[in-house]
Amino acid sequence: MQRRSFMIGAGSALAGPVVAPFSAFSQALADRSAEHRLPITDSHYKRVRSYIEDEPVPEYRWAPDAAYEAFRDMKYGVRIHWGLYSVAGFTRESWPFLELSFQERAGYNEIYRTWNPTGFDADAWTSLFAENGLRMFAFTTKHHEGFSMFNTRMRVKQRVRWDGPGGPEFENCDLAYSITETPFKRDVVKELCEAGRKRGLRIALYFSHPDWYDADFRPYADDPVVVPSAAALDVVWHPQPPGSKRVTWMAPDPSPEQEARMMARHRAQLEELLTNYGEIHMLSLDQWLGPKVWPELRKTILQLRSMQPDVMLRARGIGNYGDYYTPEGFVPGDKSNTETPWMVIYPLASGFSYDPDASHYKGALWIVHNLVDTAAKGGNFQVGIGPDGTGRFHPDAIEQLKEVGTWLRVCGEGIYATRPREATNWREGEAIRFTRTKDNSTVYCFALQWPGKSMVLQSVIPKAGTKITMFGYPEPMKWKFDSAIGLKIETPESLQAEDRRPNRYAWGWAIKTA
Repeated sequence: MQRRSFMIGAGSALAGPVVAPFSAFSQALADRSAEHRLPITDSHYKRVRSYIEDEPVPEYRWAPDAAYEAFRDMKYGVRIHWGLYSVAGFTRESWPFLELSFQERAGYNEIYRTWNPTGFDADAWTSLFAENGLRMFAFTTKHHEGFSMFNTRMRVKQRVRWDGPGGPEFENCDLAYSITETPFKRDVVKELCEAGRKRGLRIALYFSHPDWYDADFRPYADDPVVVPSAAALDVVWHPQPPGSKRVTWMAPDPSPEQEARMMARHRAQLEELLTNYGEIHMLSLDQWLGPKVWPELRKTILQLRSMQPDVMLRARGIGNYGDYYTPEGFVPGDKSNTETPWMVIYPLASGFSYDPDASHYKGALWIVHNLVDTAAKGGNFQVGIGPDGTGRFHPDAIEQLKEVGTWLRVCGEGIYATRPREATNWREGEAIRFTRTKDNSTVYCFALQWPGKSMVLQSVIPKAGTKITMFGYPEPMKWKFDSAIGLKIETPESLQAEDRRPNRYAWGWAIKTA
């Protein structure tokens, strides 16, 4: 029986005769409930926990165990942000839109009319990923700016005319505001899904709850259109402080008809993503809406689950209905304080979208060390890059991904499909990290700094007579174990010269354990 199904199905049993509070059944139920709680430190959970119930409704099901297992096996992926902001030169996705003047916003919203990114090649992108050890990609189908990178049939019916003769004003419209209305006309999401599937990549589609182009979506999640009831509609909304660079415009509250139209379009676009592009492994939801529309958003989540039961839903905007969460721009300092699966998202350059400055790209060493550290703590690591307006990645981004791919061809055994060791045994000191096989038969040790002529490990007891091997080195290591000192592994004299070592970033050993 799947643990998440059990948790929900057992609910009816609790309505029967009262049993001892610490019976085996009660404890099992508590365990299964506890393993699906977001950490209270998660910033996006904090934004919604006041109005989204911690215990999902009885008819809800999380993704099945097999999907969770596959998620935990991935370890390494890429996050791709691409949209009109790439043409505008924004390195922080569409966020700089909030700091544009009204006139500049009007110009930004017209970029799509001439956008023709002929450098985009889905096969080249996905080959780069698959050949260099990335097991999944997440692609931005629609960021907060509201531009859809897929062939949506849904129409925007009202938008803001930012350059109106007397200032901003609402105007009626009828357009998809999507990539298929550009001179390019191609469905980018379709091409990427097909190319990625051919190469065995797992697919995540990012989708923003808020939409700054469609006026029906005001005022949720930093929308530049403010309304009198903003604080009631969006519980984390606050007025811009003095000196803020963000430019807002005050407009009337949305009508019930506009709210209904907003939620219908929101749901329909998500249904399109789970209907038109084959199996989607992860739906990377972002930001939040608010308490007034949460009942409709909950219906949407139930609908999506019925359409693709195996899809993993990111928790942003939906609380504990989510299957995983994403620490952003940092690797947690310790093992996760929740059993909910997690995946770090971290930009390779200054932001998640294209950055032309080569000096901002953090390097292969940075990726490898974060990947090892994250895997040791039980998470996945997703590096963020973005192509330019033509559809091409920065040469430094490509080179650094390739360098990590070379490292993974040597050391990947200790990363993919591994699990964290128990308690605090994921590390020793600042420079040693551990992972293990699922059956606990092998521990993998990674040194983030070269250990010198020998390395002593105090938390690993090797199997008697086993061969300890080093990734990328053909001969077994010399070792000895003393219960008072620990496991001492010698490194060959021939490897002491930097240019003779199996790689330049982090060194790994496989140890069969007792």
